Amino acid sequence: MRTVFRIGNAVFAVAILATALVAGCATVPLRTEASTSGIRAAEEVGASQVPRAALHLQLAKEELKKAEALAADGRKEQAKSQLMRAEADAELAVALSRESAEKTAAQDAVERVRKLRQDNE
Repeated sequence: MRTVFRIGNAVFAVAILATALVAGCATVPLRTEASTSGIRAAEEVGASQVPRAALHLQLAKEELKKAEALAADGRKEQAKSQLMRAEADAELAVALSRESAEKTAAQDAVERVRKLRQDNE
């Protein structure tokens, strides 16, 4: 009777261990919020209208898709790396878009000053 009890406990212990291993290996969803919000922000500031920014926006979108594919293949570390690249490219697209808008505003201001000077002479 004790032998059956010990074997039963061993089987139970192995079942618990197997369950823990399976739970530990379960895929954790890839956290894409930062990348997707960065891409959305770049689109909202008009990155697609600024050639250099549009390039980085497109890169960010491609890197996000690649990260999702890598995660689906179980290559989490590479997926995380791609997400970081996507986020960086999205941020760069935002910065380039803002730079372009500020440069345009500055050029417009200089032109207004020139016109005012001409009108005052």
